[in-house]
Amino acid sequence: MSIKIFCDIANLDLIKKFHKLKIVKGFTTNPSLMRKAGAKDYKSYSKKILKVCKTKPISFEVFADDHKSMINQGLKINKWGKNIYVKVPVVNSKNKFSGKVIRELNRQNIKLNITAVYTAKQTKKILNMINKKTKVIISIFAGRAGDAGKDPVPEFVKSIKMAKKFKNVEILWASVREPYNYTQAKQIGCHIITIPPSVIEKIKNFGKSYQQLTTETVKAFLVDSNKSKFKI
Repeated sequence: MSIKIFCDIANLDLIKKFHKLKIVKGFTTNPSLMRKAGAKDYKSYSKKILKVCKTKPISFEVFADDHKSMINQGLKINKWGKNIYVKVPVVNSKNKFSGKVIRELNRQNIKLNITAVYTAKQTKKILNMINKKTKVIISIFAGRAGDAGKDPVPEFVKSIKMAKKFKNVEILWASVREPYNYTQAKQIGCHIITIPPSVIEKIKNFGKSYQQLTTETVKAFLVDSNKSKFKI
């Protein structure tokens, strides 16, 4: 099974660069990335991104914290473009499940990206809220789980198995930490992986033999030791 690579970025210049790459099939953003990119006005900045990314899928996240406001923001964001997935966190900051938001926006045939998911139990709750026709991405945060000393793979495997009953649902490997995550995500059957630009650049180097890697590593050590004029 093939896996789609999305680029996780909000920087306009980088979106222009990576939008040209065939390897990149879509984009994901979040409020933190938008802030880092210097966005002052959420709507106008999103519109600038959409001028570049006209056809590839792109996720824009709601940032309200109560369900009514989340729904209202989702409805507005959806109107900005046909290629938009409205990104909704699985819970709000008070750990209240966003089921009402998911159900209401899904009922109105709005494409969703449910984010900040960590467990198969959360995946199950999401699947109980949606129909079997409107597109839904479930973003499971592998890297952050790994940072906390947890193995995210079993949660992915269970989530992917549950999602097989839904042809409209895709499981996304989020919070990538290294290029090998792409191989892991592909091996377990994830539909999408969203990757920061620096890691996408490294994935282009896939295919090198162990011999090549060994030689390149030793040469790098030699170059640095010569530059430092080390002597023993």
